[in-house]
Amino acid sequence: MQLITFLLRSSWLTVAIAVFAGGLSGVGSALMLASVNAAISNPAQNTNQLLQGFIGLAILTLIAGSSSQILLARLSQQAVYKMRLQLSQWILACPLRQLEQLGANRILASLTDDIEAISNTVINIPFLCVNAALVLGCLGYLAWLSFGVFLTILVVIAVTIAIVQLMLNRVYTLLRLARNQQDLLFKHFRTITDGIKELKLHTSRRNAFLHEDLHTTAATFRDYEIQAESIAAVTLNFSSLLFFGILGVLVFGLPRFTDVTIPILSAYALTITYLARPIESIITVLPALSRGSVALKKIEELGLSLANQPELANSNGRNLRAFQQHIELVDITHTYHTEREGQFTLGPISLAFQPGELVFIVGGNGSGKSTLAKLIVGLYSPESGLLCWDGKSVTEQNNDAYRQLFSAVFSDFYLFERMLGLQTDNLDGQAQHYLEKLQLEHKVKVSQGMLSTLDLSQGQRKRLALLTAYLEDRPVYLFDEWASDQDPFFREIFYKQILLELKQRGKTVLVISHDDRYFYLADQLIKLEYGQRVD
Repeated sequence: MQLITFLLRSSWLTVAIAVFAGGLSGVGSALMLASVNAAISNPAQNTNQLLQGFIGLAILTLIAGSSSQILLARLSQQAVYKMRLQLSQWILACPLRQLEQLGANRILASLTDDIEAISNTVINIPFLCVNAALVLGCLGYLAWLSFGVFLTILVVIAVTIAIVQLMLNRVYTLLRLARNQQDLLFKHFRTITDGIKELKLHTSRRNAFLHEDLHTTAATFRDYEIQAESIAAVTLNFSSLLFFGILGVLVFGLPRFTDVTIPILSAYALTITYLARPIESIITVLPALSRGSVALKKIEELGLSLANQPELANSNGRNLRAFQQHIELVDITHTYHTEREGQFTLGPISLAFQPGELVFIVGGNGSGKSTLAKLIVGLYSPESGLLCWDGKSVTEQNNDAYRQLFSAVFSDFYLFERMLGLQTDNLDGQAQHYLEKLQLEHKVKVSQGMLSTLDLSQGQRKRLALLTAYLEDRPVYLFDEWASDQDPFFREIFYKQILLELKQRGKTVLVISHDDRYFYLADQLIKLEYGQRVD
C-alpha cells in the first residue's frame, strides 16, 4: 500500500490511466477464455465469428496490457529519480549537527540499498497490476458462469489468502528487523575502509572486530533474511496448492452436493489452470513488495529527520553583501554530547574579526577549536548569543549567504575531482599558476576544470584543497591544522608567505594551529581550554 501511495503522489492521473488499461487487459483475457470455452462447448456455432472476436480481443489485450506496463514503468522510474534527488536535497539542506547525529552509515544505507530496493520493487509493480487485473477479470467470468460454484471457490481462495497474508506479515516483520541490522553493517563496513591501517597493525583488534562486531551483526542479518526467504518460499509453494485444491473441490467435491454441468466444470478447470501463472507471479512479487515497503518507510523516516529543520538556501549561490566591517560573535554557546566525556559546552565566547586580520585559534585537543570554527563559518548554529555580519544578525534567512564569505580547509577536508561551481575566466590558467606556487605542477594537471589525479600524499592533497580555496577567492579563509601534514620547508612557506599574502590582499585569515613558534605572526590570538577562552 505504501508503494502504491508513493506512485500516486507522483501522478495519480497516470496511475488511473494505467489501472484502466490494465483492467481492459484483464477483461480481454477473460473474454478470450470465454470464447475458447464457447468454441469447445458448442462446436456447431459460427467459428469464424468466434475467431474474429478472439483475434480482436487478443489485439486489445496486447495493446492495453503493454500500455499499462509502459505507463507504470515510466512512472515508477520517474518516482525513484525524484526520490533520489529529493533525498539528496534533504541531506544538503539538513543542519550539519543533525547530520552528524544521524550518522553517515544510516544516510549511506538509505542512499544506496533503500533506493535500490525501491527501484527493484517498482519495476515489478506494472506486472503486478496487470496480473491483478487479469485475475479479477477471470474471477468475474467465473462468477458469470455459475455464481453458486463461484462462491464455493471464493471460500477456498479467501482461506488461502488469509493464511498467505499471515505468512507475509511475518516476512515483513523479519525484513524490517534485517533492515535495522543493515545500518549497523554499513557502520562496520565504514570501519573496515576508514580503519584498515589500524586493523592490519593490531591482530587482537582485528580479530575482535571480525568475530565480535562484524560477525554478530552479519549473522543476525543473515538469520533474519533466511527466515524471511524461507517463509516466503513456503508461502509460494502453499499458494501453488491452491489451484489443485480448487480443482479437487470442482472434480471431487461439488458433484456430490449439487448438479454441475460438464461445460461449466470444463470452463472452470480451464480458467483456473490459466490463472495459475498470474497468481503465482503475484505471490512471488509480494516478498519483494514487502522489502520495498520497508525501504520506503526507512527513507520516509530519514526524510522526516532530515527535513525537520531544513536550512534556507541562497538560491543564486552568490554573496548578498560583501564583508566590509566585521564578523562578531556575542556570547555564543554550543552544547553537544560526547560518548566519553558526556556533555561538552563551548562558550559563552565573544569575538570579532576585521578584514585584513590574521587570527590564530589555539588550544589543546578537545578544547573546542573545531567547534568554534564551525560556529564562525555558520555550519553550527549557536544555542544562545548572536552571530553578526557587518552589524546585522545572521539568521536562518541569511545564514547560507553568510557562509559564502568563507573558504575553508578543514582537518577532515574533502577533495572534488572537478572544480565545481568555479566560473572564473581562464580557470585552467589560474589553477596552473597556483599549482606552481604550491609546487604541485609536476604531480597534477588541470584540463577544463578537471584535476588529473587525487592520488597524492595527505600533505599534497591539502595543497590541492588550498588551490580550490585560492580559486574561490572569498573574503575569509579558515585553515584547520592545515600545516600539520606539511614538511618543514613548506610549513615555513605556509606561515610566512601564503598567510601573509592573503592578509595583504585584505583577506581575513583564521588559522587553527599547534605551531606555537609562528604565533607571533597573529594580529589576534584566541586560546581555548575546555570550551572557554583564556588569556
